Amino acid sequence: MNLWNSAIIGTGSYAPEKVLTNYDLEKMVDTSDEWIRRRTGMVERRIADENTASSDLGIQSSLRAIEDAGIDPLEIDLIIAPTVTPDMFFPSTACFIQKGIKASNSAAFDISAGCSGFPYGLVIADQFIKCGTYKTVLVVAAETLSKITDWTDRSTCVLFGDASGAAILQRTDEKKGILSQYLAADGEYSDFELLGIPGGGSRNPTSHETIDKGMHYIKMSGRELFKLGVKAMAEAGAKALESADLSLDDIDLCIPHQANKRMIDAIAELMHVPKEKMFVNIEKYGNTSSVTMAVALDEAIKEGRIGPGNIVLIVSFGSGLTWAGVVIKL
Repeated sequence: MNLWNSAIIGTGSYAPEKVLTNYDLEKMVDTSDEWIRRRTGMVERRIADENTASSDLGIQSSLRAIEDAGIDPLEIDLIIAPTVTPDMFFPSTACFIQKGIKASNSAAFDISAGCSGFPYGLVIADQFIKCGTYKTVLVVAAETLSKITDWTDRSTCVLFGDASGAAILQRTDEKKGILSQYLAADGEYSDFELLGIPGGGSRNPTSHETIDKGMHYIKMSGRELFKLGVKAMAEAGAKALESADLSLDDIDLCIPHQANKRMIDAIAELMHVPKEKMFVNIEKYGNTSSVTMAVALDEAIKEGRIGPGNIVLIVSFGSGLTWAGVVIKL
């Protein structure tokens, strides 16, 4: 059976207007602009207002991707929405986005893969296209992490922001699109104290007790995650390149998950990627979970860093634990 390829024909990104700077955080918790910059590389992040949900951000980035692709929303066959901050348990955030962009011919579902959600979503879309099930797929990552952040916890509240990024993949006979992928997970590290939210699900249903204990906010062990994340993303990148029969010399740009500037630098060193080939925009948005790579891909294209014929490596790491590497030819 002949397999089609899945080319990225459009991208889009969107972030709320409100900017929260390091100086703003100095007034909220015991921290400083100097400490945040030195430890994370972050300068500011975007924050959604109380009336804005993840789907609202996802609708905006999707509309921009649709315009960029030059297609009608009715051409979209499937919507995949990676998110850890869905509008609600159900219906899915993807269905809210479908309604908002008027893509009534599509199937729609969410996926939860932590910060690896966007590359996981790209791979799922690629498989549906390659096997002939769908022709045009929208992958839209959307997060409002500010709504699950404990703003009294200085170890986490300086890290996270809100945004959305989208990519449209479409069937093609050309030798481009997603060239290879590597997905991985290790549930042995699924302890919420490493990275997760313990309250609100079937394990710890919402109650006065879970709310009083702050169990509905992000819990994270940054030091251990740093070590695991650097190793996992380097592995994912190497595996994806090997599968594509490519080397780092063939890569025009590497887009890592924007979790921490020191982590990005460590990955570059471990993988031997020149810093000029590492895309970094963490200073503007902070950590927006899997959205970071979707926004980075869109910005890299719009800024002219990459274009038709260029090869991009995306690497990620997130709660679960999950990690992923994807090689894409534009």
